[in-house]
Amino acid sequence: MRRFITVACVTSLTILAAAGASAQQAVETFYHGRTLSIVVGHEVGTGYDLYARTVARYLGKHVPGQPTVITQNMVGAAGLASAIWLANVAPRDGSVIATFAHTASVDPLLGASGGKFDPSKFNWIGNLDEVTGTCSFSPEAGIKKIEDLYTKEVLVGAAGAGVGGPLSQSARGVRNLLGMKLKLVQGYKGSADVRLAILRGEVNGVCGIPLSTLKTEWRDDFTSGRIKPLLQLGLNKNPELKDVPHVYDFAKTPEDRQVLDLIFGAQANGRPYAAPPGTPPERVAALRRGFAETIKDPQFVAEAEKLQLDLKPTAGEDVQKLIDRFYAYPPAIVERAKAAVRQD
Repeated sequence: MRRFITVACVTSLTILAAAGASAQQAVETFYHGRTLSIVVGHEVGTGYDLYARTVARYLGKHVPGQPTVITQNMVGAAGLASAIWLANVAPRDGSVIATFAHTASVDPLLGASGGKFDPSKFNWIGNLDEVTGTCSFSPEAGIKKIEDLYTKEVLVGAAGAGVGGPLSQSARGVRNLLGMKLKLVQGYKGSADVRLAILRGEVNGVCGIPLSTLKTEWRDDFTSGRIKPLLQLGLNKNPELKDVPHVYDFAKTPEDRQVLDLIFGAQANGRPYAAPPGTPPERVAALRRGFAETIKDPQFVAEAEKLQLDLKPTAGEDVQKLIDRFYAYPPAIVERAKAAVRQD
């Protein structure tokens, strides 16, 4: 009997190993000679675009079959257009992944997406960085510390229109939850256009701009003091901004912190990548492994350092856990957050 059980166990393991090898071969066959697209939900020249193009140069060699990886920009609604497309239109065969603003993961809660997609249904591939957003201002704003906004109104720029997008949501959150005098000017194509608007004097600041963007695309203005962060936004304090107050410093109750979570905490998933709902699990697993290997690739890491791209990556499973946490918050918390970012 013992020998029979042993033989049966060995046979089962052999069958499982063969099935695994067969699945691996099927994935490799699918990607061989194929193009894998990374759809960027923001304009060329933004941080999302720069990160994605850097990933694209290395991801293919870490995915079975070594597909050719290209980037495509799908600009609209501050990244929401690409998220809605990913949920409803994109091919579900593993040939497409997308990256967009972290706000897309909570926009359905906050009422920006019109219920057109469910982020919990995405197959999250991974995240490149825990973004630290900032409220940053030019000298023309006439403020030296964030508390000056309690008495002085400042114009801040944002991409798109309506509720969506990190710049508009961040500005409204700071204004409506902290009581600071920010006047929002929307309609810019993206953060690159907001930067030009600051240089032209159309607006004097921006809320929600990542520190990583200040250090890369906005480097000259940041290092010269032409743009200066006065408030940091995000789930955790960033030691690089140790003298800059954190938005959570203004929370008075645990409930206040949960409301801030829904508006600013999602920045922990600051550079996320996702595949559409319904993508075959074995291809999702291959993309996750490829992504994890890419961010450890010495050549990728060296290029990211050269470009001054901040990297604080998390696995796709961890991205999912944080999103699930936010979606479990009580309705009263969600309603407070929704009211705080509601369009004027």
